[in-house]
Amino acid sequence: MPRVNTPLTKLLNVDLPILSAPMAFAAEADLASAVTAASAFGFMGAGFTSSAQLKSYFQVVRQKLGIANGSPVPIGIGFIGWILEMTEPSDDPRIEAILEEKPVAIWFAFGLDLGKYIAQVRAFDAKRDHKTIIFVMVNSAEDALRAANEWKVDVIVAQGIEAGGHGGSEAPPLLSLLQAVKSAVPNGPLIVAAGGVSTGSQIAALLTMGADGVVLGTRFLFTTECIYDSQKKEAIVKADLSLKSTVRTLAFDEVGRTNGWPPKHDGRAISNDIIKDVEAGFSLDERMKKFDESTAAGDTSRLIVWAGAGVGLTNSITSAGVGDRVLCNLSKLTCTLQNVVHELSTDLIAALQRGASLL
Repeated sequence: MPRVNTPLTKLLNVDLPILSAPMAFAAEADLASAVTAASAFGFMGAGFTSSAQLKSYFQVVRQKLGIANGSPVPIGIGFIGWILEMTEPSDDPRIEAILEEKPVAIWFAFGLDLGKYIAQVRAFDAKRDHKTIIFVMVNSAEDALRAANEWKVDVIVAQGIEAGGHGGSEAPPLLSLLQAVKSAVPNGPLIVAAGGVSTGSQIAALLTMGADGVVLGTRFLFTTECIYDSQKKEAIVKADLSLKSTVRTLAFDEVGRTNGWPPKHDGRAISNDIIKDVEAGFSLDERMKKFDESTAAGDTSRLIVWAGAGVGLTNSITSAGVGDRVLCNLSKLTCTLQNVVHELSTDLIAALQRGASLL
């Protein structure tokens, strides 16, 4: 596979400036290792998972990638700030336990005081040779300046409003945000772009804008390695590109009892009866009751399925990084040998070649 060289590929020692997002409840060891094995870079999401379970995931990755105990593990792990506020003072703190596993990278997002966790990583690494690459996600140029100047992070993730899952409710569209962040920190940390990206051509466009790499989340939900169950995968396969296909709101978190997000944050998910309940004017108690009843009955009309604005650009489930058979397709089952990273890289290189031909 041809290399696409950027400062990020050099930093991470990979061939492709493509990263899978650290999606809690979606991306675990199998997905992260498959993406890395395919010459890109995989992240897994920590979520509420215990440190013991997370450490077991690292053992899985070591086995899959042939990494010896004690050697750095070429994946990243993402932590949510407001969850760390609960776990780090507890009898099961996560950060130091995970740093002992020597992940190549760690990603922080969604917290009012992420700086203290970044300082914790730096202090831990100061006592050893391995230095963890620190990513921080931002939704504004102001956030980027803080990450660069105050926290001295290695990589800034500029996440646009198109992103699935959670993010800043007032974030600009990705193309505008990326330009603003690059202008704010022209000589600062590396910058990667995230939000609504599903194709290699889109990756190429963002690289030509100056991104050092591109993060994809929703695209990797359409994989055998993603831990979404069959009902959630069916929902994303059926989704289209209409403006009402996905919705940004706190309504999903309200009924799901996961509303610990910082101010001016919300989440994008597949629109369904949860949104219809809001539009019908039901109170929060009524909406929670309807959600609980649907869940208990196995009714998928109120299933919470986090996904980005580009969800409608994909309609089949394949392997993330190994040739595999398509599991589901809107036009019935078909057999093909392909994987997401290969598809993205082929499209990316073709798009870059087309761009070069314009000169």
